[in-house]
This record gives sequence, structure tokens and C-alpha cells, in this order.
Amino acid sequence: MLKTLLIVGAGSFTGGALRYLLSKALQNWGFHSFPVGTFWVNILGCLAIGLFYGLFERNNLMSANLRLFLTVGLCGGFTTFSTFINESFQMIRDANFFYLFLYVGLSLLGGLFMLYVGYSLVKWL
Repeated sequence: MLKTLLIVGAGSFTGGALRYLLSKALQNWGFHSFPVGTFWVNILGCLAIGLFYGLFERNNLMSANLRLFLTVGLCGGFTTFSTFINESFQMIRDANFFYLFLYVGLSLLGGLFMLYVGYSLVKWL
């Protein structure tokens, strides 16, 4: 159990650090009212987890420990659903409903689409 926790923790640390760096880098490219950094981190995280799960099913290419590191750890630390919810709530509080619906809609639909793309890319290769 300790080994599993260390594997997940190492992945979470890596994912969290990557999320912070990418989110901060991208936030300067967007609109002040729209959380561009968090949006792209969530979309790319969905693509990554789709790719990983596609690889898992393809000839059993990854060990159980690597799966835990990549999905529970790395993707769990990288994606920012709680931040997504918090930012959505802030837009509700600010009565910024246009950006709220844009953000929520694009995040959910884009995330599902990118997960499908990642999964399908592995299946087609």
C-alpha cells in the first residue's frame, strides 16, 4: 500500500507542477473574465487520460503501477476540476453568465471530445 501511495503521490506532484506552469503560461493569452489556463489544462488532461486508457487496452502495454502513476497521479494532479467548479461559482457570484455558460459548455463538450480523440488515436494506430 505504501508503494502505491508513493507512485500516486509522485504522479500527483508531477501533474500539479505541470498544471501550475501551463495554467499560468496560458492565462496571459486569454480574456480577463475567462479562465483560459484552467480550461486548456482540463481539455489537455482529458486528451491525456484518453490516450492512456487507449494504450492500456492496446496489448496491455503498461504495468499496473504505471497506470496508477499516469491516471490517478499525473492526470489527477494535472486536471483541475475543483478549480473549474470554483471559477464557475465565481462567475455566478459576479453574474457573468455568458462566460459561465461558455466555460462550462466548452469544458464539458471539449473534454469529452478530446478524451474520445485520445482514445481513438490509440485505437487507429
